[in-house]
Amino acid sequence: MNLFSDIRAVLTATIDSLADAGTLPGGLDLGNVTVEPPRDPSHGDIATNAALVLSKQAKMKPREIADAIAGAITADAAIESADVAGPGFINLRLSADLMRAQVSGVLAAGDTFGDADIGAGRKVNVEYVSANPTGPMHVGHCRGSVFGDALANLLVKTGHDVTREYYINDAGGQIGVLARSAFLRYREALGEDIGEIPEGLYPGDYLVPLGKDLAARHGDTLLAMSEDEWLPIVKTASIDAMMAMIKDDLAALNIHHEVFFSERDLGEPEQQGSKLAEAFDLLESKGLLYTGVLEPPKGKTPDDWEPRPQLLFKATEFGDDVDRPMKKSDGSHTYFAADIAYHLDKYRRGFGEMIDVWGADHAGYIKRMQAAVKALSDGGGSLDVKICQMVKLYRGGEPVKMSKRAGEFVTLRDVVDEVGRDVVRFIMLTRKNDAPLDFDFKAVMEQSKDNPVFYVQYAHARICSVLRLAADDFPDADLSNAALAGVDLASLEDEAELALIKQMAAFPRLVEQAAVAHEPHRIAFYLQELAAGFHALWNKGKDDARLRFIHTDQPGVTMARLALIRAVAITLAAGLHVLGVTPVEEMR
Repeated sequence: MNLFSDIRAVLTATIDSLADAGTLPGGLDLGNVTVEPPRDPSHGDIATNAALVLSKQAKMKPREIADAIAGAITADAAIESADVAGPGFINLRLSADLMRAQVSGVLAAGDTFGDADIGAGRKVNVEYVSANPTGPMHVGHCRGSVFGDALANLLVKTGHDVTREYYINDAGGQIGVLARSAFLRYREALGEDIGEIPEGLYPGDYLVPLGKDLAARHGDTLLAMSEDEWLPIVKTASIDAMMAMIKDDLAALNIHHEVFFSERDLGEPEQQGSKLAEAFDLLESKGLLYTGVLEPPKGKTPDDWEPRPQLLFKATEFGDDVDRPMKKSDGSHTYFAADIAYHLDKYRRGFGEMIDVWGADHAGYIKRMQAAVKALSDGGGSLDVKICQMVKLYRGGEPVKMSKRAGEFVTLRDVVDEVGRDVVRFIMLTRKNDAPLDFDFKAVMEQSKDNPVFYVQYAHARICSVLRLAADDFPDADLSNAALAGVDLASLEDEAELALIKQMAAFPRLVEQAAVAHEPHRIAFYLQELAAGFHALWNKGKDDARLRFIHTDQPGVTMARLALIRAVAITLAAGLHVLGVTPVEEMR
């Protein structure tokens, strides 16, 4: 159910009837006609730009079209009134019966309320987290993890076929550093005094268990090997151990990926049949590779610039600022080349739509990767990159700089263990992904209306409490969703009740918009507004006993209000599930 889609259907039918009557020309294209909430709620329930959009096609003045539509559309029982404003905007007020019927619709939909089919089963690959497997994930990874997972949930809710993917960066020089660091801990586990951790190696205690595991599995046999012999063994063990730790940390946030893609599986450009070789061959066949010298960049010099001939990709032909190196002057391939091969593999797996969630330090990489996807897919594929800005940690307003466990940074697990999964997930979505976010350990645990996660959860828990009380007061009443969907709702007349219904009715449209924009934070914002609307109605009932939810001497009124608040609870739960947050039935 979607109120705005329903009213659009009424508008379309009205325009068709006017065309049949000769008032408007037939065959008008309504593709750009919008049906949306007015900017000023006092203007009505729904506004449409139909007259303005159709004016040029119809060769009529917008006001003339608006007057015709406004005069005809009120023939539908759903429309109480239609007013023309400004140059031709049409503001509609919907009938109270239609608005009340939204409550029954929510109850009938239950857990599926807000589901949509705009995705039409299209395959979408959402790649997120993809932290280097060299140690524990920090709080910056936490934000990207939550954002990517909520976005995947949102796309699933709107009918997309979503694959959640993690790209394991396990082929770079940092893996060698990891292995050498682990080997040092292995020697330590065998009883050697390793002293200070040498500069350039990873000093974290998280490698101590890995060193002990290597000692248990191999004894002292690795000590007799040359580095060329033990390094591949320790690399594999280290990657496996780090990925197990990362997966465990992600599970604490209830995040699970369907695909873990290893960078090592890309192979090398010179390796016939490898994914990297296929990417080079494809670009070569399209005439998109050449050897050249890049101009020195203005300002900060990027890592991939060299004042020598390099193999370059013609990125400028696809919207990038400069052409990009595929190989360094020493002949080795660049990280960019590996990323091209990886995205080609995604595309060949059937993902015409790709979404990558990256950290703030990768923002300068977006244009080149979008150019590469255009080139690889002949424009048939799309890549949307969502940047997650940094998270600043505070405790009671004071910056948090050190982690009790990692020594240098606050880990994702530190945060989840202290405040809980649901709090972390909700708070990480209370700002748009590309805006900085402050996370105060003390503030997020406060039980006050200033704490958004508490405020929303409290609304859901309050409703559950009222329903439990009603079950005691009306032991023979059927309070199931199906039964409440059939009660008489005519007694829902107060402006606060009707306003709450209007808020709920906006949810399906909001879900669709958030999915199209790839912005799950919109759901968090909406939930805060809906919770505020419910709390306002609750407080109004405290001041005016007539508006209380339960009246033992008025079962009809009580059932109507229970239907209303149960619908609110369903809507809150639907939104929380998109965010990956569990709705609570009691606050402890």
